Amino acid sequence: MATPEPSDRFDPSGHFVDVLLWHLAERTDLDPAQVAALASRDEDTVTRRARDGLLNAADVDPALWPLAALALLDEGRGLPQWARRFAADPDPSLRWRLASCPGLPPEVEDALAADPDPGVAAELALWTTSAPVAARLARHPHAEVRRAVACNETVPPAALAALLTGDGLEPARSCLVCDSRETPFTHHPYCPDTDCDLLPGAECDGTHGSTLQETWQRALSNPATPPAAAAAFAEHPSTLLRWAVAEHPGLPGHVYARLAEDPVPGVRASVARNPGTGPKVSRLLAADPDVEVRRAVAQHPRVPFDLLAQLTSTTRLGPHPLPRISAASGEELKEAAASAHGRVRRLVGQRHDLPPELRDALSADPDASVAKAVAPHPGLSPGRLRAMVALHGAQVLAGVAANPDAPADLLAELARHEPPVRRALREIASHPNATAEALLPCLADGKSRVRAAAHPALPAAVVVGLLDDPDREVVEAAAGNPSLPPAVMARRVP
Repeated sequence: MATPEPSDRFDPSGHFVDVLLWHLAERTDLDPAQVAALASRDEDTVTRRARDGLLNAADVDPALWPLAALALLDEGRGLPQWARRFAADPDPSLRWRLASCPGLPPEVEDALAADPDPGVAAELALWTTSAPVAARLARHPHAEVRRAVACNETVPPAALAALLTGDGLEPARSCLVCDSRETPFTHHPYCPDTDCDLLPGAECDGTHGSTLQETWQRALSNPATPPAAAAAFAEHPSTLLRWAVAEHPGLPGHVYARLAEDPVPGVRASVARNPGTGPKVSRLLAADPDVEVRRAVAQHPRVPFDLLAQLTSTTRLGPHPLPRISAASGEELKEAAASAHGRVRRLVGQRHDLPPELRDALSADPDASVAKAVAPHPGLSPGRLRAMVALHGAQVLAGVAANPDAPADLLAELARHEPPVRRALREIASHPNATAEALLPCLADGKSRVRAAAHPALPAAVVVGLLDDPDREVVEAAAGNPSLPPAVMARRVP
C-alpha cells in the first residue's frame, strides 16, 4: 500500500479536501472548466459562488441548482419567475428559503402567507416588509407564525397591541407543541430524543402557553409596539417580560423609573442603556451596586458628560468607543481631552475619527493607557508611532501594530521585539502592510501563526509547507491563502 500523504495522515476524514474545495470556490482566477468541475462535486460550491457575485442569473438553472437560484434571489439578482416557481415547489425547505428573500412579488408573498407549512409562513413573518401582509400574519391561526411576526417592525402598531392584549384577535388554533404531542404537555429541558426539535421547556395545555409567552416577549421588545400596550407589562411576574419592557424605547418616564427599581440587575441594565431613559433615571442607576448596571449607564447614547466622567472612577468601561463619546461635539471632546483624569482622556482616545490636532496631542500623552487607546487611530505619522513605542514600550506595541498606517519597516521592527509581545504579533500577522520579514516571526506564536498563514505576503513556498502543519487551523488558513498556487490545490484534491 502506498504511503499516504502527510495531509492524509493528519486528516483521514477528508476534512482537508473539503477545506481546499471551500477556498477554491472563492477563487476568481478559475476557468469555466474548473468551475464546472467544482460544481459537479456539490451544489454548495455553486451556491457560494452565486452569493459571492461570481455567478449571475444567466449562469444558473433553477431546476438543476435550486439553492444557487435562491441565493441569487436572496441577493436581489434572481429572476421574478424563479420566485413564482419556488412558491409552488412541493419541497417545503425551498419555500422556506424563498420566504426570507427580499423584494418578492406580491402574489408570491400572498402564496407564502397561506402556505400549509407554518414554518414557511413563520419565515415570511420574520422578513416581510409589507404592512398588510404582516398584519395578516399577526392574525394567522398558528401560534408559531404570530410568535415570528411579533418582532417584525413592519407590523402595524394596532396589530402588535392585539398580540399583547388579545383584543379583537381570535385565539390561535395550534402551536408546534400540540401539532406533535397530546396536550397537556411540557417538553423536558434535557429531552433525550435527538430528532425532537421542540424548544426546552415548551409547553401547551391547549392555550399554547410557552409560544404565547414568547410572542409577548418579542412584541414588548418591538419598538413599533404602542408604549401604552407595553407599559401594562411593567409589573408582570415574569422576569423575561419585564426585561423586554425595559428594552422598549418609547415608554413614559414613570415606567422607566419603576423598572429602575426592579430587583433583577438585567432589567435595570436594560433600562440604563435604553435611549428613552432620561437623565434623572441615569443618575440614579449610575450609583447602582451592580457593575453591569453602571456599565450600561455608560452605554446610554445621551448620558450626561459629567456622569460619564464620574463612572470612570467606579467602573471599567471597556476598550471600545462609548456612544456618548462617538456623538460628542468638538468642544466636548476638547474639554474631555484636557481632563486631569487619564481615564476620561482614554475615553476620548478610543474614538478614531478625532481632529488631527487632538489625535496627535493624545498620542503624546504621558499616561500609557491613553496612548494605547489612541495608537490604532488612522492618520498618525510613522514618527509619532515610533515616539509612542519609545515612550511606553511594550504597553502600546499591539495598538501601534494595529494602526492601518503603520509602515512595513516599523511592523518588522515590532515583530522582532524582545521579549515578543503576542498581541502585537497577532495584529502584525493580519496587517495589510506586513511583509514577509514581519510575518515570519509571527509563525512562532500559535494564534499569530494561523493569521500569518492566510496573509498573501507570506512566500508561496512557506504557505505550501504549512499545508502539512500539525495544527488544523493553520492548514485551513494556508489553504485559503491567495498566494497558494491553484495547481498545488488541485494536486491535493483527489
